[in-house]
This record gives sequence, C-alpha cells and structure tokens, in this order.
Amino acid sequence: MLVAALTLEARTAQIQSWLYDPTPGSLAISEWTVAEFSSALSIKLRTGAVDAALRADALAALARLCSDSFALLPITSNEFHTATRFVDQFALGLRAGDALHLAVSAAHGATLCTLDKRLAEAGPPLGVSTLIP
Repeated sequence: MLVAALTLEARTAQIQSWLYDPTPGSLAISEWTVAEFSSALSIKLRTGAVDAALRADALAALARLCSDSFALLPITSNEFHTATRFVDQFALGLRAGDALHLAVSAAHGATLCTLDKRLAEAGPPLGVSTLIP
C-alpha cells in the first residue's frame, strides 16, 4: 500500500486518501515494512518505473510518515517463529515476507491492510484480521 501511496500508480489517490487519519498512532507499520518499501523502490528504479530522484522523495516521505503518523512495530524472534508456522500452512501459498507481516500483525492484535489479495485471504484462517482498502 505504501508504494502505491508514495509513487505514481493506478490507485495512488485512493490509497493516499485512505491513509489520511487525524489520530496519530492509529496506523502502524513494522520495521520489515520499511525494508520491503525500500526494496520495492529499488526494483522500480532498476526497471525504470521511477528515477533516482523520485525514489529518494518516496523514501523521505516514508521517513516523515514514520516519525509523524505511524507507530513502528518491533519484530522479535517470536514473530519469525510465528511466520515459519504460517508458511508451513502450504495451502495458503504464503511467502516468508508476507508471513512475517501477518505474524507481526498477530503479535500486536493489528489488522493487516494490504492491496495483495492472496495475503489478505491468508490472514483470517491464521487468526489475523486483514483489510483491502
């Protein structure tokens, strides 16, 4: 969702509107989300979808959101163990990174918001609330 919000994509305006929340701390991301965001922007840069300046602007925007709007959820070894249990549910088709997002959400009692339909569908069978805005 953050890549869609902070770069130019088909749903950018919709996601930006959805992310607006006047209550500081009501939205949270994990440290893993920050790493995945940077990775996604690197892929966009390598494929020519963004230039270096846009990548830098998006990274700066995420840093501002992290300091001004988002709570930052830590990840412990417990979340990695939970993610492993989640990927062991092979019928769900989860990748390790997505399982880690779900594990962090589960540990903090948070709803996972995503644009990834497969990820959103995998949450409820694992006891994790998900939402596609």
